Amino acid sequence: MALIKTSNPALSGDAFRVGGAVFDDNMTISGTVNKTGILLICVVATAAWSWNLFTRSPQTALPLLAVSGIGGFIVALLTIFKKAWSPVTAPIYALLEGLVLGSASAMLEVRFPGIAMQAVGLTFGTLVALLLAYRSGLIRATEKFKTGIVAATGGIAVFYLIQFVLGFFGIHFTTINGSGMIGIGFSAVVVIVAALNLVLDFDLIESGARAGAPKYMEWYGGFALMVTLIWLYFEILRLLSKIRSRD
Repeated sequence: MALIKTSNPALSGDAFRVGGAVFDDNMTISGTVNKTGILLICVVATAAWSWNLFTRSPQTALPLLAVSGIGGFIVALLTIFKKAWSPVTAPIYALLEGLVLGSASAMLEVRFPGIAMQAVGLTFGTLVALLLAYRSGLIRATEKFKTGIVAATGGIAVFYLIQFVLGFFGIHFTTINGSGMIGIGFSAVVVIVAALNLVLDFDLIESGARAGAPKYMEWYGGFALMVTLIWLYFEILRLLSKIRSRD
């Protein structure tokens, strides 16, 4: 299988390469879809639980948000470096991220009623639209397309990292993070880049199935899609909050 680039760290170019071995039970697209569905159920279950917890006891939910966020990041790294563990680590990641999504969404829901459902609808609407566009050939993951998305995603990641570090020194990008036109425009661009990462994920999962990757890679492929979907959801939530702040 040729190397295929993607900006999703969970779907690096050699994600489906396992020493050139041949496996009796191979990865399939339908199997990956099923595993992704299970991971979505995990996210929804813990998101609903943490949402209800926040409504009853916000002071308890906030520490949980921080702990689950850190835990999710650690489990994600473990999954990326130990792909064979993904049948166990991918569901754990989904459960932890669900806690983060539920708490964060509940906090914003207090200020902007209805924003969570809007973000959920736009996230899954984007997923379906891009999947249909990919399957129909309307959007093709060409090398130039991949390179452009990788570069854009890398630039956003570097900017977020710089912003995080400078925040400790009291330096904040108020214009970018504000609800002005520049801030909204920036968030809109990030949402577009996050959404287009789904196309790279579809392409690489399809390539993994075609190359006969081992069966556990279905869990890994589902995990990779969840990484992108969760990022997309948060960016849409952020964009909507900026827009609603102008009302």
